Amino acid sequence: MDNKGYNFKFAETGGSARVEIRNGEDIARLGELDRKMWTVLSAPVKDLEFDRRTLEIIDSNGDGIIHVDEVIAAAQWITGILRNPDELLEGRSELSLDAFNTDNPEGATLQKSARQILRNLGLEKDSICQEDTSDNARIFAGSKFNGDGVITLISAGEDEGLQALVKTILEISGGAPDRCGEQGITQEQIEAFYTACADYAAWQAAAGKETAPYADTPAALAAVDAVKAKVEDYFMRCKLIGFDADASAAVDVDVEKLKVLGAQDLAGREEELSEYPVARPEAGGKLPLKKGLNPAWASRIAAVASLVKDFEGKDSVTEEEWNAVLAKFEPYRAWMAEKKGGEVEPLGLDAVKTVLKDSRKDDLLALIASDKALEQEAISIETVDKVLHLYRYFYSFLCNYVSFKEFYVPGGKAMFQAGELFIDQRRCDLCIKVSDMGKHGDMAGLSWMYILYLACTSKTSNKSFDIAAVVTNGETRGLRVGKNAIFYDRAGEVYDATVTKIIDNPLSLRQAFWAPYRKFGKWVGGLFTKKAKEKDDKAFAGMTSTAQAAPGAAPAAGGFDIAKYAGIFAAIGLAVGAIGVALNALIKGAVSLWPWKLLLVLLALMLIISLPSVILTWIHLRHRDLGAVLNANGWAMNAASYVRVKFGKTLTQLAKFPLLSEVDEKAKKARRRTRTIIITVLVLLVAAAFCLWYFGILF
Repeated sequence: MDNKGYNFKFAETGGSARVEIRNGEDIARLGELDRKMWTVLSAPVKDLEFDRRTLEIIDSNGDGIIHVDEVIAAAQWITGILRNPDELLEGRSELSLDAFNTDNPEGATLQKSARQILRNLGLEKDSICQEDTSDNARIFAGSKFNGDGVITLISAGEDEGLQALVKTILEISGGAPDRCGEQGITQEQIEAFYTACADYAAWQAAAGKETAPYADTPAALAAVDAVKAKVEDYFMRCKLIGFDADASAAVDVDVEKLKVLGAQDLAGREEELSEYPVARPEAGGKLPLKKGLNPAWASRIAAVASLVKDFEGKDSVTEEEWNAVLAKFEPYRAWMAEKKGGEVEPLGLDAVKTVLKDSRKDDLLALIASDKALEQEAISIETVDKVLHLYRYFYSFLCNYVSFKEFYVPGGKAMFQAGELFIDQRRCDLCIKVSDMGKHGDMAGLSWMYILYLACTSKTSNKSFDIAAVVTNGETRGLRVGKNAIFYDRAGEVYDATVTKIIDNPLSLRQAFWAPYRKFGKWVGGLFTKKAKEKDDKAFAGMTSTAQAAPGAAPAAGGFDIAKYAGIFAAIGLAVGAIGVALNALIKGAVSLWPWKLLLVLLALMLIISLPSVILTWIHLRHRDLGAVLNANGWAMNAASYVRVKFGKTLTQLAKFPLLSEVDEKAKKARRRTRTIIITVLVLLVAAAFCLWYFGILF
C-alpha cells in the first residue's frame, strides 16, 4: 500500500492532497493506492443523489454501505471488460459493441450478449445503451427459454396437452415470475405437483366400505359431531337421575329460569335456549329423535336422524345405539387423518388419474433443462446492464468518493448535495439529507460551520425528510428556529421547509468583530426583559391579592420595619457610591486626554474586546470542515474537506439587487439625504464636545 508500483498524481483540493484520476489506467490501478490517501473509506447508499442502480452494482454485498474494497473490485472489473478504459472518463450513455475487450473471455461473452439483446429487441445498430437493457420483460418477451429455470405457456410450444398441463400446475402451485414478465412454473413446483397427484390417488385407493358407512359419510359425520357433546351431556344427566332420584331437580331443566325467559319475547333467543339440555332427562332415558326435543336442538337432531340410516324409523335411541354409530365413523376418521395430496383435490380424482396415466412429467422437466441451459447467457445479458451503468456513471462516482472533485469543481454538484434551499434572501446549495437528527447535530458541531436543520414536507407527494443546510455567506440575524423556507430537490420538486435547529458559528470577520457587542446587548436585553417581567408579575399579583381581600379586612401583620432594612439600604448606598466614584474617575481620566488620544483609547478597548473573537473566527473560517458534517451522516471520511471563505461564497448565493439609479431615482435621493443628515449630526456632536472641553465647560 505504499504506491511504489504505480505513479499516481496528486493535487491539493479543499485543503487536502487528493489523487487525480487522469485516465483509465488510474482507475484500473486504484487497488495500489494507499488506503490512507483515499478521501472516503466508506459511504452510505441511502440519501445520495446518484444513479441508484450504479450504487447497487458497486455495493456488491448489498449491506447499504460502499467500502473501498468494493470500489476497487468494480474498478478492476469494468476496466478489464473495456478495450479502452479511458472512455470511462467521458461518461457516455451509448457503448459501442467494439468497445468490449474480446481478449477477455468475459468481455467476449458480454459482447455476444449485447448483440443478442439487440436481436431480441429487433434493433439493428452497432451500439447499446441503458434504455436497451432496462426492461428484462421486453428483452425476453416471446422467447421460449431465458435461463431463469421457469417455463411458461410459451415454453410448451404448440403442444396443447403440455400447455394445459402447465396451466393446471400454474393454478395449483401459484407459479413463479419469469424473466419475460409472465407467470410460469419451476422444477420444484412440477415435482411437488406430481408427488401430490400420486399421494392423493394412493390415499383414495386405500378407501374401503368401512371408511364410508353411509351414503354421505362426510355430511353424516359433520351432523353427528355438531350434537355429540350435547347428546353425551344428556345421557350423563339421565345416569345421574338413575343413580339418585333426588338429583333430578339439579340436572333437569330449571323451570324457574324458563318462567323468567318465557315472560319475554322468545323470538331470536335460540342461543339462550341452547344452553338447556337437548331433552328432559330421566332415569334410563332415551334420546328422542322427533318429539320432546329442546327447540334449539331439534333441527340438528333431525339432520342426524336423516343422514344416519341406523336411526331410520326410530323415535328414540339408547346410549348404546348412539355409541355404536360413533364407532362406525372411526375408520373414516383414521382414513381422513392420513389424507395426502389435498392440494390437487379440486381437480377431481378422475383428472388426477389422467395426469398420472399420461405421465408427461419428463416432458416438463426437459423444458426446464432447456431453459436452464441458457442460464449463463441470460446472466450475461443482465451483466451488460451493469457494464452500461458503470460505463456511464463510475468516473463520476470516483470523483465523489476518491477525490471529491465533483464538489470542488465550479458549478459541480456532489452526490451528497440534496438540492437548493431558499431562505432569508439567499440560496444555499450545500444541503444534505439527514437520517438521524440527534447524532448528526452532536457531531456536525465540530465542523465550525453555521448549519440550519430543517424539516421538509411535500403536500403533493406526501414525502418528508430532514436536511442540514450549511450557510457560508451573508448575515445570520434573520435566521431563527421556526423560520419558514422553500427547498427544491435535485429533481425540481418543491418542499415546504421549517428551521428546527441551528448550529451557530460566525460567517465572516466583520460578524465576529461585532459578535461580543451583540451578545452583550442580547444579554442586557434579556436581563431587562426578565426584570420587567418579574416586576409586572409582582404588580399583577399585588393587584390580584388586593382585589380578592374582603372589604374592611385588617391589614396584614408585620408592616414595614425601617430598622430591619437599614443595613440593606446602607449596603446599597455604599455600592452606588463606589460605582459613582469609579465612573467619575473614568470620565475625568477620559476628558483629560486630547480627543485623538481618547479616540485611540476607545479603539484599543474595542480591539481588546473583539480581537479574540476575530482571531478565533479567522482560524475557524480556515478550518470549516465538511468532513465532520458527512461523518455525522454515516460517511467514513479519511481526509479533511475544507470550505474556505472564497469557496463558501459559491455555496451560498446572496440576492443581488440592481443599482438604485437603475430602479428608482427618488429612492436614491432619499437614501443620499438620510446619509447626509446622519453625517452632519455626528460632525456637530463631535464639534460641540470639543468646544465644551476646550473652554472648560464640560469639566
